[in-house]
Parts: sequence; C-alpha cells; structure tokens
Amino acid sequence: MPRFYCTPPLPAGGQFDLPPDAAHHAARVLRLREGDRVEIFDGSGNECRGVIAGLGGKRVVIGEIAASNVDRESPLQVVLAQALSSSEKMDWVIQKATELGVAEIQPLATGRSVAKLSAERAEKRLEHWRQIAISACEQCGRNVLPKIHAPLDIMVWLQQMRAASNGKFILLPEGASPLQAHAKPQGGAVLLIGAEGGFTQAESDTALHCGFSPIRMGARILRTETAAIAGLAALQTLWGDFS
Repeated sequence: MPRFYCTPPLPAGGQFDLPPDAAHHAARVLRLREGDRVEIFDGSGNECRGVIAGLGGKRVVIGEIAASNVDRESPLQVVLAQALSSSEKMDWVIQKATELGVAEIQPLATGRSVAKLSAERAEKRLEHWRQIAISACEQCGRNVLPKIHAPLDIMVWLQQMRAASNGKFILLPEGASPLQAHAKPQGGAVLLIGAEGGFTQAESDTALHCGFSPIRMGARILRTETAAIAGLAALQTLWGDFS
C-alpha cells in the first residue's frame, strides 16, 4: 500500500488533501486512481489509512480515513554518530540507517572527513537528509522519523557524550572485542563510525577517554558506509528487534 508523509496533525476523519509533494508523487509518479487505498503517517508515530476520493489538477483527496496505528519501532534506541563522508555515501547511510530503525543520526566533522560543510551548506544538507529519511520511512513502514541533528565537530560532540549513560561503542580495526562480548546496554546504544580515512589518533584516544568501548567486526577493514550498516544490523540482532 503506498505510504505518504504528512505533517501533523493527521485528520481524524472526513476528507483530507495530500500535501503538494505527496500529491504529485501519488498522481504523477505512482499514477494512483480513485478507489486506491493509501496510508499516511506524521513521523511522530501516528498512521491512518484511507482511499483516494478524488484527483484533479494538483489535488489528491483522501477519504474514508481511519486510524491504524502500528508500532514498528525497535525496542533498542540507537544513536548513529557518523563521520561526514561524500554526499552519495552519506545519503546511502541515512537511508539504510532509517530502514534499520535508528532513533537518531548525528553527523560529525572529523579530521579525515572528505566532506567539509559551511554553515549554509550544512543547513541545506540537513533538510536533504531529512527528505531521504522521510522517503525511507515511506518505503519501510516506519511511522517515526529518526531525528537528524545538525553536524558537529567530533571533539565537541565527544565532550557532550562524556556523561552519557548509554552503551557507547566506537568501531576500530584494532577494537578490543566483538560487539557480542559486551552486555546489553541500558538506556540505548551509541555507535560511532569514522570517515573514509578512519579516525585520527587524537579522535580515537578522546573517544576512549570519554567512555567509548572499542569494538571490531571481523578481521576485515570496512568502508565507512559498510561499517555503519553492519554495526546497526549487529546491534539490532543482539539487542533489538532482529532476534
């Protein structure tokens, strides 16, 4: 069933016009017709189902609206702290992390980050990433959008995380132990992934000093985008909703 994101509040009944972007996608891309059933969600956990009651011009009207809230969120609250990478890789990580149920994404500027964002570019990229997350939620069935934070310098962020009580993990080729050697974290998990060139020595040392546990995932060195997705899948398998 096609799904569309709509800003809250969702309608409680009656009829409802899809927002312009969703209406264009429904009518021009998916070529839906009157009588087709659809789902709409607000990104905060609410979902409704309805039927296309009318199409005309740029309007797509939804009728027969009924709430059908379904909880598809993982019981493990995961924050992915991802070093900024090239635009295509970063987009891919945002999309797949959303599908894998991540609760928050914190982009980080690191010493070896390929991408360097000015304040203006960072704001535009943030909105771009949010749209990618919306599309991923439409595809995978999530009703809650992951929170995507504005990019931060990794050293600033690490100091903010010093007192965090979550399970904190940093993926390092020389990591001391596999993820399954650790106890299930209380209060969620934070997964820190480096850039294409990895972390600088100062960054990894600071992370360890701030309470991050070094982990490894096999004997191979993973690309940054592979590491993020493999790490999230491992967390969901051990302590989330994959088991």
